[in-house]
Amino acid sequence: MKRYLYLAHRWLGILLCLVMALWFLSGVVMMYVGYPKLTAQEHLQNLPVLDDAACCLPVADALAALPPASVVRGLRLTSIAGAPVYVVTLDKNRFAAIDGRSGARLDAVDAALAVKSAQAFLPVAASHAGQVDEDAWTHSRALDGHRPLHKVDMHDDARTRLYVSGVTGEVVRDATQTERIWNWIGAWLHWLYPLRGGWVDAWWSGIVIYGSLAATLLGLTGIWAGCLRWRRRPYANGSHSPYRAPWARWHHWLGLVFGGLIVTWIASGLFSMNPWKIFDAGAVRPQRPAFLVPADGMTPGALLACLRQAGFAASELEWTRLADAPFILARDAGGGSRLLPPAECAPFAAHDLAGLQAAGAAMLPTARVSDAFVQQAYDWHYYARAAHTMGGNQNRPLPVLRLQFDDAAQTWLYLDPRSGAVVLRLDSHTRVKRWLFALLHSWDWLPLLERRPLWDVLLVLGSLGGFAVSVSGVVLGWRRLRRQR
Repeated sequence: MKRYLYLAHRWLGILLCLVMALWFLSGVVMMYVGYPKLTAQEHLQNLPVLDDAACCLPVADALAALPPASVVRGLRLTSIAGAPVYVVTLDKNRFAAIDGRSGARLDAVDAALAVKSAQAFLPVAASHAGQVDEDAWTHSRALDGHRPLHKVDMHDDARTRLYVSGVTGEVVRDATQTERIWNWIGAWLHWLYPLRGGWVDAWWSGIVIYGSLAATLLGLTGIWAGCLRWRRRPYANGSHSPYRAPWARWHHWLGLVFGGLIVTWIASGLFSMNPWKIFDAGAVRPQRPAFLVPADGMTPGALLACLRQAGFAASELEWTRLADAPFILARDAGGGSRLLPPAECAPFAAHDLAGLQAAGAAMLPTARVSDAFVQQAYDWHYYARAAHTMGGNQNRPLPVLRLQFDDAAQTWLYLDPRSGAVVLRLDSHTRVKRWLFALLHSWDWLPLLERRPLWDVLLVLGSLGGFAVSVSGVVLGWRRLRRQR
């Protein structure tokens, strides 16, 4: 029995060291090539300008195509395959598409429509590459409401693969050939995505959590053992390490130098999974105003004509609210925006701060706003990352209005004056996660992020050290195991 326990311990150590080596290697790749995603800017810059002369049914008439019991959460007027389409957000992360001219609901997206939509997004030759529910580049839960997905291969220089929603016909993800190739040794390995999909998908979260926990304990015990084996007074050969074999000596030295960094990286990766819900503070989520079908106001064509006269070429309209007041949020291909009251041609750039604060305070009616100020620059908690990084698709505009509440969870809300939307919500637990995950794992610290390539040099050097420790651990474990056998 003792022998089997010994063998199991050795095999587990070798396996964990091998996984850690792959983590460090893939982490360096992820610094420069991120997991495929479609950012808001990419979505907008490929949309045509909405034509006011040929658009569109009133909102109420378009929504009449939905089943009577439908719960509408949001509404956009956009372009799909070159035609105006209402995209309706329903409850439970579901979507529906309604033709902006005829009012007919889109029941299914076939291959021909998927290719046409992809070519409107990227005007080059294209070919349909099949339909998938989920593959290596579409594991995101944000895509659940769009499955199944059509794959369309574009014949451009980047060999882009577009994923088209099987529900609305929108392009919802793009992945260039470079992204696909590098991600096999990048995010796909780093996040253990070989274990996603199929019957093993239910085990993925547990494998990542408990694998990270085991690797953290392995690192801590390794550091402890290395410190015990360190000798302040040199041995006869002049070394402070008792090991004479090169692999063992280098593992000892590198472990002492990089061990602390290795443990913090692995443990912070564990914290990214929110294990056992430790970062759930039980905070009350903001109560956002329910969507109301506009009873009157300008038609979409009149709204677009009004914006055009004001010098704004809208590519997308979104019906939204600030407290009890309805608004239309217009966006152009460059990411600019304008707000309009539904019944008045008076576009403006941003909500007034007093009204924005009142609307934000109403989102947490059981708490009181203890502090409110306009934030003009990025800080420790509110900052932007490059588009290819894990959080690079998240909108972090400036300036924003930050409201701090006196509830038990100490909630902070960041509201965008240009849209009235909550762009970030933090509480006492998620602010701790900022330290334990974002800082320790990817070193999201403004003095470093603003001083590249210093950030790059430090992370690559640390990753190479962790990779060397892990590989030497695999070699030593295998040699020890062979001798024991």
